[in-house]
Amino acid sequence: MAFDKTKDYGKEAEMLKVLGHPIRLKIVAGLCTQECNVKHIWECLGLPQATVSQHLALLKNKGIIEGTRDGVEVHYAVVSPFVRRLIEILDAES
Repeated sequence: MAFDKTKDYGKEAEMLKVLGHPIRLKIVAGLCTQECNVKHIWECLGLPQATVSQHLALLKNKGIIEGTRDGVEVHYAVVSPFVRRLIEILDAES
């Protein structure tokens, strides 16, 4: 494999930094299997709603997830193909 000095991995590096937290990895892994709202996420993970909301905001800001409004609820899903592939690799290793 040759080195490519023209390849810019800036976006991927930023995503990896955000995914470097175990809670965010758990959230993203769960959202790869099903779209759900913040209440479902914090109930499943046993975390405070504020904590989950902060992690979701970081993931959303990096373009990893998106939220779709359904009435008063927002349902989150992973939209980054790069992150979906990464989670598949991590799940295959465990």
